[in-house]
Amino acid sequence: DLKYCGICHTDVHFCDNLMGMTKFPCVPGHELAGVVSDVGKNVTKYKVGDHVGVGCIVDSCMGCSGCEAGEEHMCAQGMTMTYNDETKHGHLATDSGWTYGGYSGSHTVNQKFIVKIPDGFPLEAAGPVFCAGITMYSPLVNWNADKGGMRVGIIGIGGLGQMGVRLAKAMGNTVTAISTSPNKEEAAKEIGADNFVVSTNPESMKAASMSLDLILNTVSANHDLNHYLPLLANKGVLVQLGLVLTPHPVVQMPLMFRKLTIAGSLIGGMPETQECIDFCSKHNIVPKIKMVTAKDLGTVYKELQSKNDSIVRNVLDIEASM
Repeated sequence: DLKYCGICHTDVHFCDNLMGMTKFPCVPGHELAGVVSDVGKNVTKYKVGDHVGVGCIVDSCMGCSGCEAGEEHMCAQGMTMTYNDETKHGHLATDSGWTYGGYSGSHTVNQKFIVKIPDGFPLEAAGPVFCAGITMYSPLVNWNADKGGMRVGIIGIGGLGQMGVRLAKAMGNTVTAISTSPNKEEAAKEIGADNFVVSTNPESMKAASMSLDLILNTVSANHDLNHYLPLLANKGVLVQLGLVLTPHPVVQMPLMFRKLTIAGSLIGGMPETQECIDFCSKHNIVPKIKMVTAKDLGTVYKELQSKNDSIVRNVLDIEASM
């Protein structure tokens, strides 16, 4: 039974069919949190009453090298996303042939794609960890920030960015929050940022020149990523995380002379997603959330469409919406 579902900017992309691939009816939501109400006869990992969640993946081929390595999001045949994706692998079925997400009362999924919510972790705040949390956790681990001692920048202090700041700090890094909004400084430092850069202020950008080893860019609106390259130290890495639908023109000379890297990342596999919420539980990293009901969705979507920079993640209260 679903209790809560976080609201992601991707939900807006799909509902507005901005990528031209939405299947209707579309039921969004890939930040699910609830309580197990029933299990199949072959289920061994979970029992009725367990607090569990579902993130962005509900199926995969389970047989390719990616799946066998626990990187189901890199499935050679393509992962099945939690909503609006074809049920092609045969491990689940719907009445339409495509998946429905978490804006609903219940959800059935193979145990492989369920995440155990640690005891004591707030159920209402768990959903955003399965999307925003893992989106930031995975590149931090991949580029070795989990070992600490790095200088990490987070561009965009919204739903994704707030998780990035907290995770990077808890891993033992020096964290710089980067935002177009000067009024975000106090909030960013409250959640762990050591430094704050206003990206629209030339002096602020100059003062932070070559100061970062790794930058995670969460911006999902059209922007010029070249603007942020001067912040990287030699051999630094800029990781694109925000979903931008237009091509990025890249000036390659700075990349060549300073061995800079522009990379991308997207969520993580099931084992890493479990690691992420376990890490959050251990370090008391709980997303800042705002509870909303179904009647609020129109307003929430308009806010996300205009500017996706709120430090608070909206969470749909399922039972209050029924």
